[in-house]
Amino acid sequence: MSTVFHRMPKQRLPVAVAGDGIEIVDAAGRRYIDASGGAAVSCLGHSNARVIAAVSRQMAQLPYAHTSFFTTGVAEQLADRLVAAAPSGLSHVYFVSGGSEAIEAALKLARQYFVEIGEPRRRHFIARRQSYHGNTLGALAIGGNAWRRAPFLPILIESHHVSPCYAYRERHEGETDEAYAQRLADELEQKIVELGGDTVAAFVAETVVGATAGAVPPVREYFRKIRAVCDRYGVLLILDEIMSGMGRTGPLYACEEDGVAPDLLTIAKGLGAGYQPIGATLVSGRVYDAIVGGSGYFQHGHTYIGHAAACAAALEVLRVIEEERLLDNVRSRGEQLRARLRERYADHPHVGDVRGRGLFVGVEFVADRESREPFGPDLKLHAAIRREAFARGLMVYPMGGTVDGRRGDHVLLAPPFICTAPDIETIVERLGDAVEGALASTGAARAVWPVVR
Repeated sequence: MSTVFHRMPKQRLPVAVAGDGIEIVDAAGRRYIDASGGAAVSCLGHSNARVIAAVSRQMAQLPYAHTSFFTTGVAEQLADRLVAAAPSGLSHVYFVSGGSEAIEAALKLARQYFVEIGEPRRRHFIARRQSYHGNTLGALAIGGNAWRRAPFLPILIESHHVSPCYAYRERHEGETDEAYAQRLADELEQKIVELGGDTVAAFVAETVVGATAGAVPPVREYFRKIRAVCDRYGVLLILDEIMSGMGRTGPLYACEEDGVAPDLLTIAKGLGAGYQPIGATLVSGRVYDAIVGGSGYFQHGHTYIGHAAACAAALEVLRVIEEERLLDNVRSRGEQLRARLRERYADHPHVGDVRGRGLFVGVEFVADRESREPFGPDLKLHAAIRREAFARGLMVYPMGGTVDGRRGDHVLLAPPFICTAPDIETIVERLGDAVEGALASTGAARAVWPVVR
């Protein structure tokens, strides 16, 4: 019996013993294609020799130095590299150990910024329903994942939520992208006015929605209109690219495609590619300057921030991505993945939507394609798909509650940037078999559907 407190203690897990490219190998010798990158983490696969060597060199030289006493060369180089490629105005990087910590840092930075400039009334944070920003209490409070929030509601800070940009579900019939984006921007403005324009600190959003709704990209002009509303009321814009950033959607920063620059931007997951735990909050010059020119101290911190070995891993990850031109592969393989999924499921009665950007792809399942009615939550179709896929040597990231926190099922795909065209074909084939197996095993299938190879 295991003495590890696993996240699902009743489930018996195979023991992972090796990583080989896009595959993980268990103790019985079984191989699993990591088509989700764990949780959109393992962008370089599981055995990149360059990153392993870089971490080893740093460990031999200096594994750790507390950031209240020292900086390190690798931290400085990594920050320089991140800022050089960042959206306009982001000038400094605050390193942490993961995504939830990055969001916590962003929330505290936003609050302290307004204290420093003499606007202490700004205390409200607005985010979106069907979002996810992390599992620590501040991050959970602003997130819109109802299932994760429910047990802890009494101890969460007050936060406010507006509609997500979820075109498949929430755009009105005949509504253009422009009109839909404007409607959502108007809703945000109404919420700011309702709370009091001088009491709102920040609006928080995932550039491309991740786990809770399944790789949902914004419509054109959405973030430009949101940015304009924030600017009108002096509200900071915080973009969460913990899942979607670091090349996952094609560009290094996902918001590059939307032509918008936030005041604070969070990254993690693919930043360290799973080789070391690391995250970061990128900070605009005006936020940084207000704190440096005010108290001169960010009232926050963790023991392992700026960890030298973690920074060495992330620095090498970025070098590999650039030098091996992996973002080109992300774009081409991502187009292939979405095209093949759409081809396979073109007439499937239970696949409602295939969406995403780059190698960040979601597949949403429905009981009825025409009405878009989701399956009942008791079926737990997403969990059945995960089981069937795993049995076929495929790892995917499933989630229930896609529609409203209770109903709906989707699968998230985020394979490594190194995957090849044949790898994509294998992923599509195994997922297709898993979906049919899950529909059959749960009794969800409405009719026998001819499989198209």
